Amino acid sequence: MINIKLDKTGGLTEALALADAARAQGFAIMLGCMLCTSRAIRAALPISVHAQFADLDGPTWLAADVAPSLHFSHGVLNTAAASAAG
Repeated sequence: MINIKLDKTGGLTEALALADAARAQGFAIMLGCMLCTSRAIRAALPISVHAQFADLDGPTWLAADVAPSLHFSHGVLNTAAASAAG
């Protein structure tokens, strides 16, 4: 399994390329993050469809997130709440 983090790959384009290359070699995908705002997590969501695991809790560790923020509840990331608010 390979853990892909947008902050470490250089952004979405490189992370998508890495995911494609990893899958081509038989690796499963885990999507991770650094300590970050909801904007960074939202940018990573296109890769989540390829991931067997997603650890995208970066915004939950912040004292204050950006608006509109993503909504996390009981380990579930709800993007609909943020879309409705923004």
